[in-house]
Amino acid sequence: MRTPVPRAGLSRAAVVAAGAELADEVGFADLTMGLLAARVGVKTPSLYKHVVSLDALRRGIGIQAKQELGNVLARAAVGRSGADAVRAIADAHRSWALEHPGRYAATVRAPAADDEEDRRAGDEALQVFFDVLAGFGLRDARAVDAARTLRSALHGFVSLEGAGGFGLPRDVTGSYRFLVDSLVAGLQAERPAPESRSR
Repeated sequence: MRTPVPRAGLSRAAVVAAGAELADEVGFADLTMGLLAARVGVKTPSLYKHVVSLDALRRGIGIQAKQELGNVLARAAVGRSGADAVRAIADAHRSWALEHPGRYAATVRAPAADDEEDRRAGDEALQVFFDVLAGFGLRDARAVDAARTLRSALHGFVSLEGAGGFGLPRDVTGSYRFLVDSLVAGLQAERPAPESRSR
């Protein structure tokens, strides 16, 4: 159990950050205002001075988590392209998701239609995928298809891994490498021929 946040240091940002840490420990779905109040050393009603509801807390954690994941992916992709970039962001995605399971679960939460801040945080992370896929010459609808495929495959694997879903006697990292190599091969197969790119 982490040391409670001093009351004098409480702010909305501090409450959300503490909530994110707690979500990693207890699970995003099991996060409650009561548990968080105990973590930061206040009575539950005091939290509502900083976040108006549990849903608002979850939203704040989701935005923070999307920003963190986006930054992790962007750093992993710096100076890389093509297959090297895909492998780098795949490894970064897996590591961050397994280290921060509660926060990772919060990234899946879709923003409300009118929530520009939440939408922007998610778009920034997704843009890294599009930037990497641009190195394969994929554009427009095909780039969307590829981004969805890449994101879904990585998410599915790390979600199963985090839930203890792989019980066969085979190194999980080896299986992850096989998945990523298969994705890379598929992306390379979709690369437009030189004459198609010049038109």
